[in-house]
Amino acid sequence: MKIGFSNEKYVKMQSEHIRERISQFGGKLYLEFGGKLFDDYHASRVLPGFEPDSKLKMLMQLRDQAEVVIVISAIDIENNKVRGDLGITYDTDVLRLINEFRDCGLYVGSVCITHFKNQDGAVLFKNHLEKYGIRVYLHYIIKGYPNNLDLIVSDQGYGKNEYIETSRPLVIITAPGPGSGKLATCLSQLYHEHKRGVNAGYAKFETFPIWNLPLKHPVNLAYEAATADMGDVNMIDPFHLEAYGKTTVNYNRDVQAFPVLQAIFETIYGESPYKSPTDMGVNMAGNCIIDDEICREASKQEIIRRYYEALAGLADGTRREEEADKIELLMKQAHIVKEDRKIIAPAMKRAEETGAAACAIELTDGTVITGKTTKLLGPTAAMVINALKTIAGVPHELQIIAPEAIQPIQTLKTTYLGGKNPRLHTDEVLIALSISAATDENAAAAMAALPQLKGCQAHCSVMLSPVDQRLMKKLGVQMTCEPVYENKKIFH
Repeated sequence: MKIGFSNEKYVKMQSEHIRERISQFGGKLYLEFGGKLFDDYHASRVLPGFEPDSKLKMLMQLRDQAEVVIVISAIDIENNKVRGDLGITYDTDVLRLINEFRDCGLYVGSVCITHFKNQDGAVLFKNHLEKYGIRVYLHYIIKGYPNNLDLIVSDQGYGKNEYIETSRPLVIITAPGPGSGKLATCLSQLYHEHKRGVNAGYAKFETFPIWNLPLKHPVNLAYEAATADMGDVNMIDPFHLEAYGKTTVNYNRDVQAFPVLQAIFETIYGESPYKSPTDMGVNMAGNCIIDDEICREASKQEIIRRYYEALAGLADGTRREEEADKIELLMKQAHIVKEDRKIIAPAMKRAEETGAAACAIELTDGTVITGKTTKLLGPTAAMVINALKTIAGVPHELQIIAPEAIQPIQTLKTTYLGGKNPRLHTDEVLIALSISAATDENAAAAMAALPQLKGCQAHCSVMLSPVDQRLMKKLGVQMTCEPVYENKKIFH
């Protein structure tokens, strides 16, 4: 994979910049983390060279100074809100995040439940956390938020929230997803700290949009595509332009919220430490792009992928038409069409030739490998096996999975588990391959080639099963599919 971003420079520059911001506020900083703190695969796709855990590595350089507060909304707990990328509820993800942070050596100080109104699910979750010895704090809904400043910045507003006790100079405020109440938690803490005579500050770590790239740069357009379901729109920061005469990029929610934030800062401190939303940010990603053209091309591919995701969502009833329409408009702004995703044509050609579902994948050296539907394998599984053979230098005509490894799995699926489709999913094929690898050197060579699928582009002529979707993500294959089902059944 061609590299367009220096991860090493990013980790170093970002940690130094955060240290500077801590010093700016006299030694106490509440840092709101927008987006994913780790597993940031969107960033790794549009900025080739960015590692999914880059932000975590950066925090590791600050771990002696940092503690983590995880924020979750009681409304999301009650509604069983699910993270789309992981398929788990927000409350379950809080538990996962605590384990992940602790395993990395980061101190998790507490969990804050926002929008609390004694919801049954939130109370149960609070009790569950406290049984594990995790401190839980409650923040409440403030009537008239965010416009009723007199009430918000008072003992009946922020003052009514429980004060989160922290012990380190850098407090990381993170959450399972958007709308959890991270910003309100930070501002509430500033109010309480000010009442206690502590000079604390606030900053925001949001990777996208990148403030020092052009508004219509493909990297920033790809961010709009990624948040099309939320309606985010990139825009020039008018406050920064007025204050400094410099053009920077921000997005609508931060720009719209800034006058309120500024007024809250002025009410707490007497004056605002920031003149614009851009001022609040600490993102150095734009300074670490080492090949702009590579990042542009990667971002254009990401926009097309997002478009196909939206179309597939329309087909299965999980997305709205407006989302696909918006991404289609972004494609026009980026001057790209679906045909710019070159792996689509080979997949569709193979499907036309065979009269059945087919897949194609482009390896890192540019070689295109296809896979067709057979009695034993689905198209995705066939594509993966063919690709692994090619990478490992195994002749295509050689079988690398013994029939005796496939048949028991088919029997299990159909005879004992009641399945109707005897063809193996990709994960089942890889299990069969691993069994064969114990006694067959060609199978072992194919297994060893699995990491080389990471970053490869692939396309399927039909929508993938959820099992195959998840596996492609785990393998790091950047997959798209046509928004049609393989059969005409209503339930899939």
